[in-house]
Amino acid sequence: MRADLRELVTRQVKAGAAVPAFTCYGADTALAVVAAAEALRLPVVLLVAPSSATAASGPKLIATLRHIADDSAVPVCVQLDHAKDEAVIRRGIDAGADAVLADGSHLPPEDNAAFVRRVRQFARPAGVVVEAELGSVPGAEDQAGAHSADMAGKTDPATVSPFLTASGAQLLACGVGNVHGLYRGEPALDWRLLAAIRAQAGDVPLVLHGASGLAETDLRAAASAGVGKVNVNTELRTAMLDAIERNIAACRSAGEDMLTLAGATASAADEVARHLLSVMADVSAPSAGMGVVRSPEPAQSG
Repeated sequence: MRADLRELVTRQVKAGAAVPAFTCYGADTALAVVAAAEALRLPVVLLVAPSSATAASGPKLIATLRHIADDSAVPVCVQLDHAKDEAVIRRGIDAGADAVLADGSHLPPEDNAAFVRRVRQFARPAGVVVEAELGSVPGAEDQAGAHSADMAGKTDPATVSPFLTASGAQLLACGVGNVHGLYRGEPALDWRLLAAIRAQAGDVPLVLHGASGLAETDLRAAASAGVGKVNVNTELRTAMLDAIERNIAACRSAGEDMLTLAGATASAADEVARHLLSVMADVSAPSAGMGVVRSPEPAQSG
């Protein structure tokens, strides 16, 4: 069922929990992730990577995830991740995205805010939630290289309130020692910085990118510290690629058995999704994490 991402994340924050957001490069991953969410009766976000969104088949992938989300038994949001191009964002909205990360983090703060504000203007009529990123998160979304946190890229709490006022962002991704891909050495999130950002963000929920590789204690602490959404990509990809490596020879010798291979990768994705869904929410509560549902609306663009 379709859900409003901001309302869903706000609900999670109030409960001291967070909703995981998993990057899906195809329908097989999305189906496995949603099946895990349905088994635990928890909400989930399906992310579309910028590399996927800018491909010729990008709108079709978003439309496919939209159908999977609408057909689910739990609240599911489809979000276009790290989008830097307004034309790509418009196509994503037309295809059925519920939310978008309008990523101007590579720009000076005032230009970043102006970019997010422009996206808000044409996303609002379609009911699309706009996330922004302030500061920078090292690494690449689609590759698993090892990275250390860039001290210079961490979010400055003094810039948070002015940025949110100028941009109108409804969710805020921040840099607090998190990285995309793999962590070089032990992850060391800056909890004091996160608390300072939280204090300046008002009622705007925070988002933590680069959750792959973080300890369960860190993930739970982030949720209790006001992070309402955590983005996961590398951990899911690694598990699925490992499943392919373990099963590819046997599937080839069994007559190019694609069904068994597909089942193995789906099982791997399901296992990762169930684990992180469980970590980020109290699954002992019968209705834990069930978010605010909204009726599907016709996709519009400004």
